[in-house]
Amino acid sequence: GVLSLRPEQVLATADAGPPAAIAQLRAAGVKVTTLDPAHTIEALRRNVRTVAAALGVSDRGEALDRRIADAWRDTRTAVAAAPGRPRVLFVLAHGGRAQTMVSGAGTAADAMIALAGGVNPLAGVKGYKPLTAEGALGAAPEVILVTREGLDALGGTRELLAHPGLALTPAGRAGRVVSLDALYL
Repeated sequence: GVLSLRPEQVLATADAGPPAAIAQLRAAGVKVTTLDPAHTIEALRRNVRTVAAALGVSDRGEALDRRIADAWRDTRTAVAAAPGRPRVLFVLAHGGRAQTMVSGAGTAADAMIALAGGVNPLAGVKGYKPLTAEGALGAAPEVILVTREGLDALGGTRELLAHPGLALTPAGRAGRVVSLDALYL
């Protein structure tokens, strides 16, 4: 399918695949540039420079990298000055209530929570797992974070908090639900 588009170059994360498809692209003469899939600021900065070099605009990549480094320094200062580290539960609900998941360790959501100065109460769990009432209560989040698209798929904050267990958490009782655009997150 990708070859039918006649690309000269493909930018892909290291986990793109299947491997046979990537090998087929390379065998057909397509330049495949692999990006770092890590959820770190360092990986982001490397990827900016890698993409810029692949597109022949290294100078613009270096300039963007410097802006990211400056913004990150300012962000880290602001995060360090913030009082406390709230327990933040990320709820992934793009498929509606039947497919509601929460994020554990090794996920982009887990990294985002840590980078923002929060604590993922499910850091002892690997990957995304189905949300259960027991899990929500045990996590005892102070904030529930969800994508705007996920919240819309559920029908809004009231429907999110109607999920068994969420309404009884500290975040649910206080109505502390934050929704942000999925691409922004």
